Amino acid sequence: MIEITKNKIDIEKVVQSVITPESGAVDVFIGTTRNHSRGKGVVKLEYEAYEQMAVKKMKQIENEVRDKWNIHNVAVVHRTGEVAIGESSVVIAVSSPHRDEAFSACRYIIDRLKEIVPIWKREFFKDGTVEWSKATHAEKQAE
Repeated sequence: MIEITKNKIDIEKVVQSVITPESGAVDVFIGTTRNHSRGKGVVKLEYEAYEQMAVKKMKQIENEVRDKWNIHNVAVVHRTGEVAIGESSVVIAVSSPHRDEAFSACRYIIDRLKEIVPIWKREFFKDGTVEWSKATHAEKQAE
């Protein structure tokens, strides 16, 4: 399951999509909107995506994970549009025979997603300011 959606993410559906009888582990990452960023209060987030390319890049990441680890299934669902405080903006689930593979693959997916997938975040602050996220994960690594 690789998906960009404007709707609230059904976390249970994402998790269930990766479970197999052979899987001894399922690891899940849920990225949520927090109420602060860079020392300022956050009201909400908005995400925009170049959807066709985003899905293509997410599938590329799935293939990378399958090449690196023995996994059974992968699910990556990312929201676009407005995401309120406490709501999920991204849910990643990975099933594998053992926990180490699932943990490693899940961490890799979120890190790569932030590096190469064309999804942009706009933060709305309590003081009325609005800012696009400036640095991608790759740019932070270079600093």
